[in-house]
Amino acid sequence: MANQLKYDRILDALQELLENRKLQSISVSEIAQTAGIGKGSIYYYFPSKDAILEALVERSYEKPLRTAKALSSQTEISPFTRMAMIFQACRNSSSEFVRSGESEGAGAQEKAFLHQKYVNHIITELKPVLAEIIRQGIAAGDIHFDDAEALADIVLIVLTVKMDNTLVPSSKEEIERTISGLVSLLEKGTENPPGSLNFLMS
Repeated sequence: MANQLKYDRILDALQELLENRKLQSISVSEIAQTAGIGKGSIYYYFPSKDAILEALVERSYEKPLRTAKALSSQTEISPFTRMAMIFQACRNSSSEFVRSGESEGAGAQEKAFLHQKYVNHIITELKPVLAEIIRQGIAAGDIHFDDAEALADIVLIVLTVKMDNTLVPSSKEEIERTISGLVSLLEKGTENPPGSLNFLMS
């Protein structure tokens, strides 16, 4: 329990520092000082500053990923409903975490770097889960598509880029238009009637 508390304090410290600073300017010593522990203690938990960042990204998406994995086996729920629940959980988690990149201290390069970390983690972790849900939808006749992995990739790439809105900043209207276009393509590609998947945008 004590080890977990220290682990979390280290992640909290980096998140706090990122609210006003660029990652490159933050040292392991500063993370330790902010966490209220010795610098040597950090290396007991993490080999480097990059490893702390990776763990912070993982923790930020821990809840939606648990949700996604739990939903993948609940075949009594429509595959599209499960997809919408996963997207909503990720959107909420992303909004909470990425606020640190919106501070004045974080420049465009820093935002792009952090965004790359988020996108890589969420796509790597969610792709097999989403692909399994799509495969179940294909087997049930709800989805008509030949390649579950490709469809999962397409959906996740579009949603993660638009969800974090740091790599290619867009207005709310532009994001809604892109997501609406994605939903329309999904409806056509899965042979669902127009408007039937609009709830994926909520």
